[in-house]
Amino acid sequence: MGFNRFGLQLTLRLTLLLLALGGSGYLLATAGYPAATLLMLLTTALLAAEVFRFVRKTNLELSRFLDAARYADFGQRFEFPELGAGFSELGETFTRILERFRDDRKSQEAELRHLRAILEHVPVPLLTVFANDNIRLWNNAARRLFGAERINHLSDLATFGVDLPELIRAIQPGERILMKFQLENVEQTLAVVSSEITLASRTEKLISLLNIQSELDGMQVAAWQDLVRVLTHEIMNSITPISSLARTAADLVDDVAETVHKEHDGSEELLSELTDIADAVGTVARRSDGLMGFVSSYRQLTRLPDPKQTEIRLAELFEDVSKLGTIDWSEHGIRLHISIQPPGLMLSADRQMISQVLINLLQNSAHALGTQGGDVWLSGRLGPRGMPQIAVRDSGPGVPAELLNQIFVPFFTTRKDGSGVGLAFSRQVMIAHGGTITCTQAVEGGACFTLRF
Repeated sequence: MGFNRFGLQLTLRLTLLLLALGGSGYLLATAGYPAATLLMLLTTALLAAEVFRFVRKTNLELSRFLDAARYADFGQRFEFPELGAGFSELGETFTRILERFRDDRKSQEAELRHLRAILEHVPVPLLTVFANDNIRLWNNAARRLFGAERINHLSDLATFGVDLPELIRAIQPGERILMKFQLENVEQTLAVVSSEITLASRTEKLISLLNIQSELDGMQVAAWQDLVRVLTHEIMNSITPISSLARTAADLVDDVAETVHKEHDGSEELLSELTDIADAVGTVARRSDGLMGFVSSYRQLTRLPDPKQTEIRLAELFEDVSKLGTIDWSEHGIRLHISIQPPGLMLSADRQMISQVLINLLQNSAHALGTQGGDVWLSGRLGPRGMPQIAVRDSGPGVPAELLNQIFVPFFTTRKDGSGVGLAFSRQVMIAHGGTITCTQAVEGGACFTLRF
């Protein structure tokens, strides 16, 4: 309706201008009417100015409307009732159109924020690799995975694995592969899936990186637990009667030897043979008891309870474990150094479990130092990703490089009197906490065990 009225007003003005032009032409062609001719010419000029003003105002407002739409300036208003009903309704029409654009824009922005929020909370790290090898990280999971490292180009991934850039470049859309990823000097296994997205003439490679190391560790622990459970059950079923019979036989031999000694005084040869039998049976009994104790120690690997996590102040935790794990250290010349940065650092963990892990590590350090003494450092700090880390380092000979991947395996030990339980138990505790335990050769020398939560 506004445009119709505007058209009528424009038509009326043009009609009056044409009539004025016709009248002016007629009077100019007819002599004797100078005053009327001058008046008509003046009227024609005024009508032409009015048409020009009317059209120019329309063009200006139309241009302002188009600029507002172009630059998304939806706050513009088009109200000019002083110019007449046609302009007023035209302005209302422009305003309603911009309001519709604004509402559509708000709806699109709300939907975009919703999609971005969903993308940010997807637990799988997502990144895009462009044709020029530039990279864009899409969500918090991706930024947490790479930590403080700036990842803008495919070559930046070499920090986490020398072969990683080439593997990412070579992976095909729809392909799924496993690759190794160095995270804080800890090797992790990633499941990598590639997809291809085409927008207009641009093609992007969308990469998802799923860290499955915790799942692999959990499956490995479960497999070890099943194996240990079966072995301990079968061994205990077999060794229990042997131990019992060996003890019974040892007692019977002692009784017979005593009887022979009383009733057959002087039968030295018989007594010697009985003594040998008693020693042999006693050895079997002792070894059976030792084997039963050895097997029983492994049962704790299959009966690890779920951790009851509480907030622990590291200073208090270190004070407790230093009292329990450093008995007689001063007699052997072993010195413990404790450091925590920041001093009020807290840890969410099961206090009993973590205490036992730290005591095991302190005792391992003391055993590595032996009677010659040395230093042990117990430290706590925040890691590169803002999570607590605990390290136990000693000045001993360290762990040979070829054994670093074996020392956490159940049954494996380098000590003659070791059971191979302590480090395996420590690893299970850390996996139950969603963390890791690693052993490295310290730059200063000695072994360094690091707990990452």
